[in-house]
Amino acid sequence: MAKKTADTAVEKPAEYRVLARKYRPRDFSQLKGQDALVRTLTNAIESGRIAHAFMLTGVRGVGKTTTARIIARALNCEKGPTITPCGTCDQCKAISEDRHVDVLEMDAASHTGVDNIRDLIDTVQYAPVSGRYKIFIIDEVHMLSKGAFNALLKTLEEPPAHAKFVFATTEIRKVPVTVLSRCQRFDLKRIDAGVLEEYFGELLKKENVEAEQQAVALIARAADGSARDGLSLLDQAISREQGKVTEAQVREMLGLVDRSAGFDLFEGLMKGDTIGTLNIVDTLYKSGADPMQVLQDLLDLTHFLTKTKVAPDTARDRALPEAERVRGAELAKKLSVPVLTRTWQMLLKGASEVNQSSQPRHALEMLLIRLLYVAEQPTPGDVLKQLKDGTTVSAGGGMPSGGGAPRGTTVMRSASPVTAVAYQPQENAVAQVNNFHEAVALFGHKKEGMLEASITAYVHLVKFEQGHLAIRLKENAPQNLVGQMSDRLSLWTGRPWIVSLSREQGEPTLGEMKRAEKANIDAEVRASVMVAEALNVFNGAKVIDIKFKK
Repeated sequence: MAKKTADTAVEKPAEYRVLARKYRPRDFSQLKGQDALVRTLTNAIESGRIAHAFMLTGVRGVGKTTTARIIARALNCEKGPTITPCGTCDQCKAISEDRHVDVLEMDAASHTGVDNIRDLIDTVQYAPVSGRYKIFIIDEVHMLSKGAFNALLKTLEEPPAHAKFVFATTEIRKVPVTVLSRCQRFDLKRIDAGVLEEYFGELLKKENVEAEQQAVALIARAADGSARDGLSLLDQAISREQGKVTEAQVREMLGLVDRSAGFDLFEGLMKGDTIGTLNIVDTLYKSGADPMQVLQDLLDLTHFLTKTKVAPDTARDRALPEAERVRGAELAKKLSVPVLTRTWQMLLKGASEVNQSSQPRHALEMLLIRLLYVAEQPTPGDVLKQLKDGTTVSAGGGMPSGGGAPRGTTVMRSASPVTAVAYQPQENAVAQVNNFHEAVALFGHKKEGMLEASITAYVHLVKFEQGHLAIRLKENAPQNLVGQMSDRLSLWTGRPWIVSLSREQGEPTLGEMKRAEKANIDAEVRASVMVAEALNVFNGAKVIDIKFKK
């Protein structure tokens, strides 16, 4: 007797879907951080004023392609057009499953040529098979060739009533203005870290995953406004350790410096504590921190402290960790804006060195040593003030209160009498000039800058009288300079002026007088006791320029 055997059915585990795909928004209400776009599209659909072409632009992961698919569902839903596609009708299901015959999605990065666009244009003329509209979604549209864009223009200008175009791009500046002018443009903004943090918290609850609030905040910050990037990081964090996502785990995953260690490092730099600073760097490196990430954390902290310094309410944001709010506010009080901006500039410049170096740790340490060095220097402003007051100037020690020392010193001095403009006539008044300097200044006042410059450079004054100028011209002087001087002075003063040429030597030109005066002041400044003392304080510094206060 035959024995019946029953086949045992083995149930296969459901295939895992990454969070970015599993929780992709299905309608406008689920889009995060794009309120302006949602409001505009809602009004357009409700009023029936639906554009024939949309241009969606923004950084990666903010929802451009997702928005394009939502628009396709909203326009073709059997309820529709509607701002709340049902998601259950045949049209919505077909679009969600990427099998709708009237919704054609093309990646311009791999279909850049004019032939690809011609094939698309050929299908535009045909009416939709099952949907209300034939919708063409072109992702990364900026990758199309010039010929492809030109081929698309005519169709965009006069499309059939049943055709809608939705373009997405991360490089809006590469899209020809002729194409942009035919589209309704939407700029998708970076999603705020607070919005992402709240959103990720909701998803973790749905996934039954426990997570520390600060760990979620770190992922939201690292996402840099991109929901997709943030969800990928969240997936990674969940996979690293079953049970609970912790702050320490996320910091290790992202290569971030512990915030308290970041504050310790920054304080050491500001105090000029060389040994303590290098020890912290050594500890961070051995614990696996990336040198470039250490530098990025210092830049972020410098930016935060500067904002806190100029806008104290920054440190009162409850979304910030307690340590950052309390310690950041205290540290910002001890530092001035000059020292913070100097630190920012040095760190920013050093970032390229660390990034390009074959020894990133060594490059980072050399950058920090430069910062430690300037932390011990008083500011030029403090030096000059103390020298002027007759007090002693001392270097370094403790948390600095000003900026660091530059490699050169700029000295300000009152302007020379040679350059002073003694005459400034009123508008529409008859001008009066009492000397040659006033006559030349009149050309400047009357917006005759080229004539004023020529007189300053080429004219030697021999004699000045009311109504008469005797001058000697240098070689290469403009040929019509004498006539122009006579005509302009006669017109502006209301009396005839004679400008005659003389063979006498005359005075130096005004340009030569200015250069001589500047040379005298330069020598006087360089020989002054105040500058000598300032140069002694700033080892290796030198006077690079002398500027005049007007």
